[in-house]
Amino acid sequence: MASLFTSPKEETRGRNWTPFVVGIVAVLAVVVIIAALTRSSGRSSAVVNPYAEKLKISNPKASQAENYVGGTVTYIDATITNTGDQALVGGDMKMVFRNTLNEIVQTETLPLHVLVENQMGGYPDLVDLSRNPIGPGQAKTVRMTLEHISADWNQAAPEMTLVNLELKG
Repeated sequence: MASLFTSPKEETRGRNWTPFVVGIVAVLAVVVIIAALTRSSGRSSAVVNPYAEKLKISNPKASQAENYVGGTVTYIDATITNTGDQALVGGDMKMVFRNTLNEIVQTETLPLHVLVENQMGGYPDLVDLSRNPIGPGQAKTVRMTLEHISADWNQAAPEMTLVNLELKG
C-alpha cells in the first residue's frame, strides 16, 4: 500500500526541440511562398512596342471621386486613336507624374480599359480592351484608375506612354 501514496519518479530527460524546429521551418516556408507570390509578375519592365507610334494619345483629363471608405480615387481618361493596320487588344499605360520643379514624384503602369456607353443610361462602363479592342482607324476613350497620387503632383497631365501592347492583325 505504501507504493500508492508515494510520488512518482521524475524522469530527467532533455527537451524535445523537434516540434519547435518544425514550426519555425513551416513559418519560414509560408513567408517565402507569400513573398514569391506577391512579387511583380514579370511586368515590372515596361516594353515599348514600335507600333505605339501609330497609337496617338490625346485629350487627357483627370477627375476625382470619393470611394466607399472616404478616400479619393483619381481617374485619368485619354483618347487613343489607332492610325495603324492592327487592332489594339491589350496593353498598359505608363504615366509619369511630376512636381512643380519638374521632378518625378510618381510613376504608375496600369492596364488599359475602354469606356463604353452604358446601354441602360447613366455612367459609362469600363470594359477590358480585349473585349472592346481599338481597331485600325478607330478612336476610343480609355480610363486608368489610381487609388493614390503623390501630394507633390503639379496637377498637370502626366507623361503617358503605351507599353506592353497586345496586337491582333
